[in-house]
Amino acid sequence: MESTGDHDRFRGCTLPDNTELQERTLKTDQDIVIGDRCRIDYGLLGKEIVVCEFCKINGDINASADARIDNWCEIGGDVVVEEDAYLGEGVKIQGKLVVKGDLDIGDNVQIERGFEAKGWISIRNPMPVIIYIMMYLVAVLGIEKEDELDAVLEKLFGDDETPAGTPLMIPAGAVLDMQTFSVPEKMTVGSGCRLHGNIRAGSIAVREETTIFGSLHVEDGASIARGSVIHGDVQSNGDVKIEQGAHILGNVSCRGLTLHEDARVDGVIRAPGGLKIERREK
Repeated sequence: MESTGDHDRFRGCTLPDNTELQERTLKTDQDIVIGDRCRIDYGLLGKEIVVCEFCKINGDINASADARIDNWCEIGGDVVVEEDAYLGEGVKIQGKLVVKGDLDIGDNVQIERGFEAKGWISIRNPMPVIIYIMMYLVAVLGIEKEDELDAVLEKLFGDDETPAGTPLMIPAGAVLDMQTFSVPEKMTVGSGCRLHGNIRAGSIAVREETTIFGSLHVEDGASIARGSVIHGDVQSNGDVKIEQGAHILGNVSCRGLTLHEDARVDGVIRAPGGLKIERREK
């Protein structure tokens, strides 16, 4: 069983540069890591895809590398894996399973429309996914010691630039339906992303040139980087910063607002803690 500390490492949400969430698919050219007990009403398309236990994915999973689906997950569509696949105990796939490489499969797995595996098939319970994720992050982020992982993850979910090659990470308990993208704590949205739906989070940092077709509702702070466009309201119980060239097509309601003079807010501004105007650099 995973420890509470393991779960605490993955409480933040990060979307890498150029992520798209539209129609019925969450798309990225990076790896995807989904925390346990998430409900996602979209398909997933990425490189290596890891789904922790008790998740429900109401769409297809398409992995251009490996895929790991942990115990008692339910997949509402097809699973197509270009390399190896690992299915834990009690996994249910309502569509078909296509694996171009080897397949490790646990007990009581149900695949309603049949499966095709071109490599070896082993019936066994694979390594617990939470342990695999720890090893994966240590490797992919270039960490020499596992005890450095917390500091690196804090940097990932902070307000600084997200390192290249960072996986798309959805924290435990997140809900992504056709109206709302809801995560319990921090959220970082990379540059050049295109997202559909309202976002609810503890706090949010939106990078440059990202477009969100929906509103932002956060408990703490929010920052909108230059050139980003929000097709909705921005509501926060904390402070909000809107940088040069950003465009908010709705209202802004927050404690205190820092607004660049070259940013644009089409709606009403409510900032009882004060409004600060930033001037352009000479």
